[in-house]
Amino acid sequence: MFRLTETTEKHGWRKWASRALDLLYPPVCNVCHAVLSDGRALCESCNTDLPRLQPPFCESCGESFPGQIDDTFSCPNCSKLNFSFEFARPAMTRDERTLEMIHRLKYQREIHLAKDLGRLAAESFNDPRLAPALVGRWPLVPVPLHTRRLQHRHFNQAEEIAKVLAHQTGLPVLNGLQRIRSTEHQTALTRRQRLENLRGAFAINNAGRRHIGKSSTGAILVDDVLTTGSTVDECSKVLLRAGFQKVFVVTVMRG
Repeated sequence: MFRLTETTEKHGWRKWASRALDLLYPPVCNVCHAVLSDGRALCESCNTDLPRLQPPFCESCGESFPGQIDDTFSCPNCSKLNFSFEFARPAMTRDERTLEMIHRLKYQREIHLAKDLGRLAAESFNDPRLAPALVGRWPLVPVPLHTRRLQHRHFNQAEEIAKVLAHQTGLPVLNGLQRIRSTEHQTALTRRQRLENLRGAFAINNAGRRHIGKSSTGAILVDDVLTTGSTVDECSKVLLRAGFQKVFVVTVMRG
């Protein structure tokens, strides 16, 4: 006979509570506001309409190119840079609808949006360059927040996205980095200023060291948006110095 365990009971209550809230406050699409009934934050039409990153794009940073190119290429910006990561693969091109969802997750604490943003980010794994990470079960390493910002926000948006990616891909989440220095917001800074702002801001933690002791083949850095690549580049340097052999980057959107 099936016995109701404490875990099952808690899960059942959560499911019941979720359904009750859906009846009182029906979920709506976060783009067109159509009423939903499947626990998602995007209706099928809006989900399909959001622009995915399609070839041709920069093989280093994922910057979309509107013209016709038959071979791989690096954009003019990346051709002058030497990133520590192998490549960055955003799932989406810059779009105000996607960006608004990211901002609402981060700044308005609408954590439910991580579910659909993570699903979108998982589309990056259609890129064959990420196949070795899937086969080797590389860990998903979220870009960390400083303790002060984490206490204010109560969650790390990169970690929430990574959790959904883990569910979609079967890869483990590894909180292997820590932010040891608080930095000012990067938005208004140039790339040179961003690099200086981030220097020495990250470090490997005990969880990261333990994982490297077991497997050091590679890691996948996870973040919400890639703009100049400064943050993930600094994180990649730390991971490589700690012992990882390669670092790939996956983000929801290219900024």
